[in-house]
Amino acid sequence: MGDSESWTAAPGVAERARSVLAASWSCAVTADGGREEFVGAHTVGDDGQVFLHVPEDSALLTAAILAPRGEPSAVLEFADVAPVPVRGRIRARLWLAGWFVPEDGHLAFHTTRVVLKEPSGAVVVALDEFAAAEPDPLATAEAHLLTHLADAHPDAVDRLTRLVRTESLHGAVRVKPLAVDRHGLTLRIERARAHGDVRLPFHAPADDVGQLTERMHVLLAQAGAASCPRALQRQRTDRDG
Repeated sequence: MGDSESWTAAPGVAERARSVLAASWSCAVTADGGREEFVGAHTVGDDGQVFLHVPEDSALLTAAILAPRGEPSAVLEFADVAPVPVRGRIRARLWLAGWFVPEDGHLAFHTTRVVLKEPSGAVVVALDEFAAAEPDPLATAEAHLLTHLADAHPDAVDRLTRLVRTESLHGAVRVKPLAVDRHGLTLRIERARAHGDVRLPFHAPADDVGQLTERMHVLLAQAGAASCPRALQRQRTDRDG
């Protein structure tokens, strides 16, 4: 699976973990031998602390009140799902281990361990780095940005493949935008029985959507000056024929 394109600047592991947390709308909680899914029920503090809002009759609230303080008794799981339908849509999973403390009508989660699992493997994130990191500035806008690119500008995605090495496109049946962050755009290249990802780095970081628009225009200009890979030309000919 992974195509070996050149990867330049990219978010660090703590920033990626905080980005998953910032963009996640749902949270799965495993505690007291049970697992429960909460949708739209959590908020995140500036230091990455999670606050879960549950009904007063929630079994999780009761378990939190009765659990010994200071002992890890729950695991929170957040899934990073690609907004554009692609094969292997789960891009990462984030697990926080720790315990809940009832506070002002909600449950405050005290994290003792952070693990981020991506296709490359699982990494333990240092707690101080996790607390100090900030989410990618495009994290909460990414879903809209990518779906708009895929749905409204498929021609632009096709043009961007001109920046991908020909060997990485060999056997490709479709190319979709997989992810975007302040440092670059990632494309998912799907083949009949496999897939790989390639990263197109920006010439400078994008700290907001306005800057992202300019970075994308630069990439498209570079792609416009490049020739269309022969492998993709053949696929388009076969598809159109």
